[in-house]
Amino acid sequence: MAAGKKTGGRVKGVPNKASAAKAQEVAASGLTPLDYMLAIMRDETATVDRRDDMAKAAAPYVHPKLAAVEHSGSLTLSHEAALDELK
Repeated sequence: MAAGKKTGGRVKGVPNKASAAKAQEVAASGLTPLDYMLAIMRDETATVDRRDDMAKAAAPYVHPKLAAVEHSGSLTLSHEAALDELK
């Protein structure tokens, strides 16, 4: 490794050849698992429980999870102190 810097290799976030080929094969076959879950979720003839389960299963693929953030600074700040910081 050169002075703490990464050299060579695959760029972060780019899938490897096997993953890319698998994703392309799934997409080419027609219905992806996410498409299936969304279709069931939107099917008004399916039971409410099944639609709810599909919504729960599909949610992580559509909406990112929010991470908890810990505040590390001072919790209280008076107006006077804030004005002093601006000066």
